[in-house]
Amino acid sequence: MLGIACGDDSGSEGGDTTGSDTSAGSASDPTAPSTSATTTDPSATSPTDASATDDADTSAESDSSDESTTGEPTEPAIHWIGRRDDSDPMRVRMGWSGVGFVVRFDGTGASVTLDDAAGWWTVVIDGEVQPPLTTGPGEQSHPLAAGLPAGEHVIEMYRRTEGSFGASTFVDVALEGELLPPPAVGRRIEVIGDSITCGYGNEGPDEFCNFSADTENHYLSYGAVAARMVGAEVVTVAWSGKGMVNNYGDDTFEPMPQIYDRRIASEPDAWDFSWQPDVVVINLGTNDFSTDGDPGEGEFVAAYVAFLEHLRSVYPDAFLLPIAPMLGGDEATMVNGYIQSAIDMRAGAGDTNMAFADVNVDPIGWGCDYHPSVATHAAMAELLADELALHLGW
Repeated sequence: MLGIACGDDSGSEGGDTTGSDTSAGSASDPTAPSTSATTTDPSATSPTDASATDDADTSAESDSSDESTTGEPTEPAIHWIGRRDDSDPMRVRMGWSGVGFVVRFDGTGASVTLDDAAGWWTVVIDGEVQPPLTTGPGEQSHPLAAGLPAGEHVIEMYRRTEGSFGASTFVDVALEGELLPPPAVGRRIEVIGDSITCGYGNEGPDEFCNFSADTENHYLSYGAVAARMVGAEVVTVAWSGKGMVNNYGDDTFEPMPQIYDRRIASEPDAWDFSWQPDVVVINLGTNDFSTDGDPGEGEFVAAYVAFLEHLRSVYPDAFLLPIAPMLGGDEATMVNGYIQSAIDMRAGAGDTNMAFADVNVDPIGWGCDYHPSVATHAAMAELLADELALHLGW
């Protein structure tokens, strides 16, 4: 049994997965480096330290050597997916939708020890999505795989539920075998949004069900599915009910731009933006115009421009792709025009590395509370993948 101290591995952010659609999973999508892994080998008399390449934690410095993102990393490591707090090297904490890890190993089984109230995870073994893993508060060990054929395997684990459920703490990843370098990462996507981007209620039976953690499946959200379609790692920064100016129901407390920089969704500490995406998809505006008291054009456009400016400051090389929020009729046309105005203003200021897209589709059934169903998310993902091909050549 090989025990991997969580804080010793590192990586960048990316993917998510959920456990009901085996056709959507791909073990080769999510990957990235790690900083160091402390491993215990039963045949050794003392632990050995393996220092892994960490492109996530050294972004600017590591630009001169992209071996960890475009080629096979040279050191065994866990690859972390998503923003994380690893200030305590023995307890890696994460909190946004789709966070998790990828491990590649030569062996027959694996387990993870978590302290986690978020409740629901997707586990993918060699590209095959497994039944959802449920968790609870307090340190608990959870088997991920057992009795695998001897040889090389890849295990991926992604959080299904969003940041409002609190942080998840990884205590240990134990392998029955030898840790190997993680799969290489070539493409990276960040998706920013609200409940639609989280996958809120997408596994609910109909529009009349009330939201619950077991019906939220980020792995089958449009952003995660599109990322797998183009072979990219995806990081999601999304929270149900959030808007650009107004949240759902005209609430103005901490709209998305005010919480976007967070390392853990429910906590104020800031992320360092060491992980750099190729493209950032922004899906905000549905909640701003959800009820009465909508923001005016000037207020909304100014807020959108300011957010685009902030994204450019932290991601100087990324392509920015604002997409149409899920609205209907004349309101959709109006708000899409507002977003295009924000893009035009940024272009006038010299930032032309962005474009507007509409990936909305006619509903193919509903999830809880009139949110997109899994089938609707899949159709949206196809359109988003087309846009990524158009603008990035993917």
